Amino acid sequence: LKALEATLGQIGSVVLEGAKPNAVCAGFTGLDQHADVLAAMIAKAFHVDAAHVQLKSDIEIAYYDLFQPGEGYVIYAGTGSIAAFVDEQGTFHRAGGRGVTLDDAGAGFWIAKEALRHIWRQEDERPDAWRASPMARAVFEHIGGSDWGTTRAFFYGKERGEIGRLALAVAASAHEDPVAMTLMRQAGEELARLGRAMIARFGPRPVALCGRAMLLHPMIETTIRAALPGVPVQLRVAAAHHAAAHI
Repeated sequence: LKALEATLGQIGSVVLEGAKPNAVCAGFTGLDQHADVLAAMIAKAFHVDAAHVQLKSDIEIAYYDLFQPGEGYVIYAGTGSIAAFVDEQGTFHRAGGRGVTLDDAGAGFWIAKEALRHIWRQEDERPDAWRASPMARAVFEHIGGSDWGTTRAFFYGKERGEIGRLALAVAASAHEDPVAMTLMRQAGEELARLGRAMIARFGPRPVALCGRAMLLHPMIETTIRAALPGVPVQLRVAAAHHAAAHI
C-alpha cells in the first residue's frame, strides 16, 4: 500500500499541474479488500472529495473499452484469469478471477506452477531428468539454477507477476517439448471454460480475448476457438485507461 500511495501521489502531482479534477475513476485488482483505503488515497492524491472517487475492478473498466453493456464477454488472462460481463442494466458479472492460490487457471502464474510441478515430479522419479527436457532447461535458465533451493526461492520468494512471467519460458519451449505444448492447450481449455460459464448463464454472445497470457502461444487461442464453436471470438487489446477516462 505504501508503494501504491507513492505512485498515486506521483500521478496526482502531474495531473494537478494541468487542472484540478472534479472526479476520479480507478480500476484495481483485489478491490474488495482495500476499497475504503484506496478511495482515501486517491482523494488525497488528486485533491478531490472521497465521494467523487469511483472505484471499479480493473476488468470491469476494461470491459467498457471492448463492449457496450450486454454486448459480449471478455476473457482475460495475464498473471491471473477472469471472465467478465456487464449486462444491459450495468451490473457486473464475473467467472473465475479468484486468485492464483485458489484458481486463475490458464493464466501465466498457473502455467508456471504447472510446469514447475511437472519438472519436480520428474526429478523425484528420475534425478537429472530435466537435462533431457527442453521445457525444464528453459525454466531453469529463467530462474537461474536447476537445484531445488533456487526453485524454492523463486516460487516462494518472488511476486506473483514475476512468477507469471516464467510462462514465457514454458511457451518458448512448446515447439520442441510436448509437455509444454500440452500446457498451452490446457491453458486454452481452462480459459474457454470461463467463456462457457458465461454463455451458460447469460446466453451466447461474442467473446473478446485479452491479456498478455493470451499471446504466449498460438495454441492457446486456437484451443479457445475450438472449445467455443459457433461463438464469434476475437483477440483484442483493452485500452482500459481510455474507458476509465470516459467513465
